[in-house]
Amino acid sequence: MKAAIFNPYLDTLGGGERYTLAFAKVLKDHGWEVYLQWGSGGILKKLEDRFGYDLQAINVVSDVKRGSGYDLCFWVSDGSIPILSSRKNILHFQFPFHNVEGKSLINKMKFFKVNHIVCNSKFTKKVIDDEYGVKSKVIYPPIDTKKIRAKRKEKIILYVGRFSQLAQSKRQDVLVKCFKKLVKSGKYPNWKLVLAGGTEVGADLYVKQLTKGIKGYPIEIIKSPDYKTITNLYGKAKFFWSAAGLGENEKKHPEKVEHFGITTVEAMSAGDVPIVYNAGGQREIIRDGKNGFLWKKENELVKLTKVLIDDNKLRNRISKGAMDSSHKYSYERFEKEVSAII
Repeated sequence: MKAAIFNPYLDTLGGGERYTLAFAKVLKDHGWEVYLQWGSGGILKKLEDRFGYDLQAINVVSDVKRGSGYDLCFWVSDGSIPILSSRKNILHFQFPFHNVEGKSLINKMKFFKVNHIVCNSKFTKKVIDDEYGVKSKVIYPPIDTKKIRAKRKEKIILYVGRFSQLAQSKRQDVLVKCFKKLVKSGKYPNWKLVLAGGTEVGADLYVKQLTKGIKGYPIEIIKSPDYKTITNLYGKAKFFWSAAGLGENEKKHPEKVEHFGITTVEAMSAGDVPIVYNAGGQREIIRDGKNGFLWKKENELVKLTKVLIDDNKLRNRISKGAMDSSHKYSYERFEKEVSAII
């Protein structure tokens, strides 16, 4: 059986690309021949290094012809609806597209060829269902809970996410601002903030600005880290911060907030206590005060962190809750749900 996979954003090396590769892995593990559309086979090495997947059995081709000649086609939408031509077609939305005339007559006709519409979160699903007039299915991204494990914890606050400013800002600048407040209080010596993430697309100017602003502070920027580096950071960090979506109107601009929060769950798997901005898909992950914390104002982020640094018993309880709840997003669960539709 032959499967075609298309994702127009592969070179951004983000959460959606991890999702795509996980889908490809399920197909491969179930005996499918997998063909990935991209201009060059060199993309596989970049994907392997970033996400830790073995992609040797994946075939890279210049055109999967929208599934023509294939038994299955997995297509990541860029907001448009393609005319898919395989025997079974799965359309995936990683992004909450809106105001794109989703309910047009031509789109309704194209959806007749789509067997399953899949979203990465309930947050994305609501926006997509409203925009396109469809009933999509949520299959949460998988987390490698077996490889991402807690290590000897250090005084590290971590954020992992793209530095790109093209479609959505992860607001690393806010994390820098809040960490400076923590340092200036003088009560929490030897703590370090680490910002790690992809810089492949649309990030150069932003990274330069951040680098200039962190001079003199224990803040490290790690550009485009490989999988081993990321898992090591998760293992050692005590806290995971996120400010993605701060300052955005979630209803008017759902694309500007966190659509799910895959790095949040990865951090939780390693026992990092997540303190993340209260918007988008993060609400589906975090049970406030049980497995992490949600915040709305910057001073809340700083205050919560101080409380948890001072109260090891509370931090350890939340850390355990985070690890326990991360198993909900295991690869085994993902494989089972994907198998049900293929």
